[in-house]
Amino acid sequence: MATEVTPKKPPDWKNLTDTVQDAESLRQESINAHHDHLITEIETSDGPLGTSLRAVYEGDELEKFKESLSDHIKNHDKEIERMCNYHYQGFIDSIRELLKVSCDAAQLKDEISDVNSHLQDSCEPLLTKGEELVKCRRVQRNIASAVENLTLCLPVLEMYGKLQEQMSSKRYYPALKTLEQLEHTYLPRVETHWFSQTMKEAIPKLRERIKDASMSDLKDFLESIRNFSARIGEIAMKHAAEQNNMDPAVAQSNKKLKTKRAPKPPNPFTGEIEKEGKEKSVIADSAADDMGELSAQDLIDFSPVYRCLHIYTVLGDREKFETYYRKQRRKQARLSLQPPSNMHESIENFKRYFHDIVGFFVVEDHILSTTQGLVNRAYMDELWEMSVSKLAASLRTSAALCKESEMMLDIKKLIVLFCHTLRGYGFSVGHLLELLLEMRDQYSDILTRQWVDIFNEIFNEDNYTPIYVESVEEYTAIVTQFPFQDEELEQEKDYYRSKETFPKRFPFSLFVPNIYTQVKAYINACLKFSADLHLSHTEIDDMIRKSTNLLLTRTLGSCLSSLIKRRDLTLLQLIQIAINMNYLEKSCSYLEEYISSITGAQSDSVHMARLHGTSMFKDSRSDAEEHIYSKLNTKISEFIELANYDWSLPESKGHASGYITDLVAFLQSTFMSFTNLPEKVAKTSCMSACKHVATSLMNFLMDNNVRQVSMGALQQFNLDLIQCEQFAATAPVPGIRDGTLLMAFADIRQLLDLFLNWDWSIYLADYGQPTSKYIRVKPSDAISLLEKLNNTDNKKKNLFAALKKGERDKKKLIDTVLKQLRGLVNGTASI
Repeated sequence: MATEVTPKKPPDWKNLTDTVQDAESLRQESINAHHDHLITEIETSDGPLGTSLRAVYEGDELEKFKESLSDHIKNHDKEIERMCNYHYQGFIDSIRELLKVSCDAAQLKDEISDVNSHLQDSCEPLLTKGEELVKCRRVQRNIASAVENLTLCLPVLEMYGKLQEQMSSKRYYPALKTLEQLEHTYLPRVETHWFSQTMKEAIPKLRERIKDASMSDLKDFLESIRNFSARIGEIAMKHAAEQNNMDPAVAQSNKKLKTKRAPKPPNPFTGEIEKEGKEKSVIADSAADDMGELSAQDLIDFSPVYRCLHIYTVLGDREKFETYYRKQRRKQARLSLQPPSNMHESIENFKRYFHDIVGFFVVEDHILSTTQGLVNRAYMDELWEMSVSKLAASLRTSAALCKESEMMLDIKKLIVLFCHTLRGYGFSVGHLLELLLEMRDQYSDILTRQWVDIFNEIFNEDNYTPIYVESVEEYTAIVTQFPFQDEELEQEKDYYRSKETFPKRFPFSLFVPNIYTQVKAYINACLKFSADLHLSHTEIDDMIRKSTNLLLTRTLGSCLSSLIKRRDLTLLQLIQIAINMNYLEKSCSYLEEYISSITGAQSDSVHMARLHGTSMFKDSRSDAEEHIYSKLNTKISEFIELANYDWSLPESKGHASGYITDLVAFLQSTFMSFTNLPEKVAKTSCMSACKHVATSLMNFLMDNNVRQVSMGALQQFNLDLIQCEQFAATAPVPGIRDGTLLMAFADIRQLLDLFLNWDWSIYLADYGQPTSKYIRVKPSDAISLLEKLNNTDNKKKNLFAALKKGERDKKKLIDTVLKQLRGLVNGTASI
């Protein structure tokens, strides 16, 4: 490595060092000048020193600045010391002069104190008199001011005292006037006094107390009017009844309303309970003596309403009062419209209910006519519509629980009077009249249920025998009760009246005039409900005819049907019932005339509904006739059940069986009672009886339980049949043609003749011919009876070992006949 060579200094190095030293001295001088400048600014500046101090601390020469600052301080201290030394002698001289003045001031002070003492002593009496004079002047000024203020305050206090007195005596409206004068006239004169402000603050409270007090009276009025509405309504309905020519007793309640009053409420201003004086009550005291002389409006003191309305109007709260009044009255209306739970139990409950509602609307109508805007017609109409709907619903519910027609009539009269009463006050009652039409149907249903018992009682008490009268009076009583016309009986009545040979007999039993009378009573009961409904004669006639039709077809028809189906009825009773139906059927025309006569409708009107009783009685008569046929056949069956044939009888007894003789006697006596029945019914009954006897006799022969029949038994059976044929030939009922009843026994007669005459050759030869002698004999019946006869012969064969030749021939003939008969049966079957 090469050795490092130390560089040599340039030749001008010394000049450069001198230059640097000169620059350093210049910088120091600049810094010192800067510090001096800052110190000068700090000494001379009157404003903030923030800028100067910031310049001091921003540089790097803080210590040097401090040294410069210390040098300046020292220089100033030296100048101060030099100045103090210069002025010190003058200060000493001033102090000496001041000490001399202090002695003179002390002497002057003493002299002034002496003068002041003498002055105070001499002025003391004068000051005393002056103070007394000032006090007197002040008292005199206060007295004058007091007199002046009392002159202003006394009217205010007197007015306030008057206000308190009026409020204590419940004179609300004068108290309100006094309060207004006090507020606007008197209090402004004394507004500088403290009590003026107190009174001003109390005035709104006094107004509220007046409002509350008048409202309290109104509430008492509303409570009282709620308790007395029923009495008011009773008087109003009584007057309406007199005006509409109705019985006032409809509106009068039998129970006297207890009008016990509650104790009077305390005075709302004083809190004291006042004694009852001669104040006017809600219901006038004179009304208790003779309420009939007063109108409903005369019974009520409406002053609480007028007073409260006027007070609220003056105070600017009329709308609030109207809203409150209507709201409370709506609540009371709902209470009035709420019926008692047991209203249907007594008509008095209905009266109380109607009285309460009428009383409510009478009060509201009076309020409407005597106040301006408290209630209006729209409010009344709305309230009435609500009331009508609830009233109708309540009446429907309560009336539906009524079970007595008389009570329904009383309710109807009350509703009619209710409508008359409220129509007089301008209310629409059309819906209530429609309700009456609904109630009329219910009334008809109640009557119908009552007449069911009446009809059944008539049926139970009737003896089902023709009516016997023993005198003209009894005869007249029957024909007056029931429109019976019989020329023969009338002639007999005149004849026997002269001969005095009663009794005579009507063809019907007692229940005919009783039923007719009760139907008329039902018609009259229906007419009672239709009265006062403002219906035309035609409408009333139509309603009564519809109700009567329901009574006849549904009620009486059902009762008759039940009667006819009773098992305890005898045949004669059924016959009498059928006869009765015939006369009741004829009486329907008289019922139609009766309805027209009591309703005033024209009997020949094309729109008039006809009574359906004729067809109902026809149906009942047909039902009775069917039961007659059935009962007759049942009785015949009872006789036939007594038959006891000996089918192995060797020969007949020579006379008819006892049961047949009794049966014929029964039929003869029975058909004698058919004389009053229609001819068709009598003939049908007789034909049915004969057919039933013939069928029963045929059943005896064809009974499968009878295995053997002897010729002697057939001969005895023939004697019984002859007895029946003889009865049929006698024509037991009029109008039957000869031979008609005998046709019922033709089948069994031909069958017996075939066996008794043993005409098998004729029967077999003529079988199927229209002119056949035994055309009614069926081969099957002949086979059955012939087999039973053959069984008897076979039994005899077993008893006797040897048979006669004639019997063998007969047996052979029977077998041949049976074979041919079976061929006929098979041929018929194949066909």
